[in-house]
Amino acid sequence: MLITKSADVAEFCNEISAAEFVAVDTEFVREKTYWPILCLVQIATPDRAVAIDPLANGIDLQPVYDLMANTSVLKVFHSASQDMQVLFNATGRMTGPVFDTQIAAMVSGYGDQPAYATLVQKIVGVTIDKRSQMTDWSLRPLTDHQVEYAIGDVTHLIKVYNRLTADLESSGRTNWAQEEMGHLRDRGLYDLNPRELWRRVRLRRPTRRALAVLREITEWREVSAQRRNIPRGWVCRDEVLAEIALNAPQTPTALERVRGINERFAHGRDGNAVLDAVQVGMELPDDQCPDPEKGRPPLKGHETLVALLQALLKLRCDENGIAAQLVANRRELDRIATEDDPDIRTLTSWRREIYGNDALALKRGEIALTADGLTVRVVTA
Repeated sequence: MLITKSADVAEFCNEISAAEFVAVDTEFVREKTYWPILCLVQIATPDRAVAIDPLANGIDLQPVYDLMANTSVLKVFHSASQDMQVLFNATGRMTGPVFDTQIAAMVSGYGDQPAYATLVQKIVGVTIDKRSQMTDWSLRPLTDHQVEYAIGDVTHLIKVYNRLTADLESSGRTNWAQEEMGHLRDRGLYDLNPRELWRRVRLRRPTRRALAVLREITEWREVSAQRRNIPRGWVCRDEVLAEIALNAPQTPTALERVRGINERFAHGRDGNAVLDAVQVGMELPDDQCPDPEKGRPPLKGHETLVALLQALLKLRCDENGIAAQLVANRRELDRIATEDDPDIRTLTSWRREIYGNDALALKRGEIALTADGLTVRVVTA
């Protein structure tokens, strides 16, 4: 069922407001805009499923937004972060509480970041028709096939959710999944501070002064992209920001020499704004400039030790039926290899139990890895 009228939105949301949980998905486009355009909201309970058209003339989505913020109703998503970002942009409010089937599946032995279609195939036994997967959801009218495909996403999601919650309960890993899903409630993931986005731009051999300039020009780019509602890369690409920060041009002519900057940009309004931002960064007192992240010097044999830690990680995660990236990432393995007592998630709670203790034992030479044909085993050293 496709809902295009405000009264029907209000009636549906009121009917399901006492539900224990609802399955939710959204369709949006953002290829040509900074702010994603919400094009469809699909919501299902075990008894009913609808698609709501946010682009319908005069439609009021407030009942949907209130439902998303209703703490008495669990919202079930697959790979929730992008949907939650779109809803946050529309309302300024957090969606919650949330259950993410992708995270639950990673805890339950379905591999690293399993796709929704993969879970539906394995759990529901249905092959999803992908013809509408890359459709332009902003075009109207929607076809019957598009609506059927969109609603299918949430009806299948209910079955996936029921299976995964049962799996988690039987394996005693419900708390593991809830711990990982807790990160989705971090408002900072969705409420981006333009002043802090310079941290996402990589500089080669950064100095404090270059980082001060980078902070100013990155903030300018973000605010400019928001104001114009265009992708930030259309304003200025990351690699161009990095070159500007490293070279700190003082004139339009010097700015034009930066690779990726053309004459029109350098001598126009944007160029003037960039030069003003560069000047602010250059004039900032030294003690207010950002500090570069200090790299940790690798130990001798660091890469070889990390390779062993990776092999042990795969072995233990395969044995326990859990996605490796939930247990440790490359940076955490680097820290285990190069620090005596690193403060990392891998060495806490259930992660330490299934892998962390063995990782430290491997580093200390107390255990070793050996091959038995095609099988790798842990042995006491």
